[in-house]
Amino acid sequence: MFSKYVLSAAMLGGLFLQNAQAGDLRIAVPKRATTTPVQQLNRDGVEAINKHHVDRAKKLFYQAYLLDPNDPFTLNNLGYISELEGSIDRAQKFYALAREQSYSAVVDRASKSGLRGKTVAQAAVILDKDMQVNRANLEAMQLLQKDQVLDAEEQLQNALKVDPNNPFTLNNLGLLREKEGDLQGALTSYQAAFSRNSKEPAIVTPDRALRGHPITEVSERNAQRIRRRLPDQDKLENKTARLSFLGVSAINRNDFGSARRYFKQAAELDSEDSFALNNMGYLSEIDGDHETADLYYQKARTGERSGAHVTAATRRDVLGMKLEHLAQDSDKKVNAVIDAEKYARRRQQGPIQLKRRDNTPVIEPEPTAPVQ
Repeated sequence: MFSKYVLSAAMLGGLFLQNAQAGDLRIAVPKRATTTPVQQLNRDGVEAINKHHVDRAKKLFYQAYLLDPNDPFTLNNLGYISELEGSIDRAQKFYALAREQSYSAVVDRASKSGLRGKTVAQAAVILDKDMQVNRANLEAMQLLQKDQVLDAEEQLQNALKVDPNNPFTLNNLGLLREKEGDLQGALTSYQAAFSRNSKEPAIVTPDRALRGHPITEVSERNAQRIRRRLPDQDKLENKTARLSFLGVSAINRNDFGSARRYFKQAAELDSEDSFALNNMGYLSEIDGDHETADLYYQKARTGERSGAHVTAATRRDVLGMKLEHLAQDSDKKVNAVIDAEKYARRRQQGPIQLKRRDNTPVIEPEPTAPVQ
């Protein structure tokens, strides 16, 4: 008979990944006296997954694939392994192949509601919704690791549109809020993930000790960590950092009025903060006041937090750059503009004319003709 233990699509939560359970799909077919090698390899692979031995499971599934590259359960399991490895494109290819090979197989039992009685192909279509959430979460976490905070948030918001109650997405949104410096927002997201009371285990986590623990437990631990950090939310550095982030977000929404307000509030809170100084220089540039912008950029190069890395910006090429290096680069560009403006003014003024203190011109005598 076919393997009783195959894996349905997993729910990727970026740094936290939901584990599909052994026995998710069971196919009702006539029993055979013996189990085929492919079936046994898949069963052993599922058992390895349940023990969080992903590398061993991968080897077993690929051994099964070499024996029978058309077995739908092997293809499905390799899709699951691809998800664990973060290769969503490869996972989708395996799932598509599994659907092509399994139209007559009927789901007898599944951990996800609404799949019983459907063919494996129909179940895979339903689980495409999960795949959309997987992709958005994976891309969000990859962007977050590159300090592309705003792009990561867009991906998580897309995931929430598909499934607003997904605990893994909500938990990852908490991670993003932490990165933004919005501890209260992070706490709200973690509490929302916890409130879903999902027992699905997280098998891919930064903390190996949490692997296999329910996502509701993981999100509760994250919430507890934030509660301990909340008193720091009112520190001056955190307040200015949050205002700077809000200002950058506003600019990316073309809301320059709000951006100006946030940047000015940050500078008023801490006039020595390098991010606040840099952003005030940016505002001065927009206003056409390059001399003032130059002064702000000079101060930003040596101000407080000048050695910190840029996590949100209007230009993607500066993400991850140290603030002092960005300010230095901006300072050079502003000085180049200032020099160009001075040169242009000189060319417009014509010959230099001497004037007296009362602003009357000095009439210089004609030069004496040369003699021999």
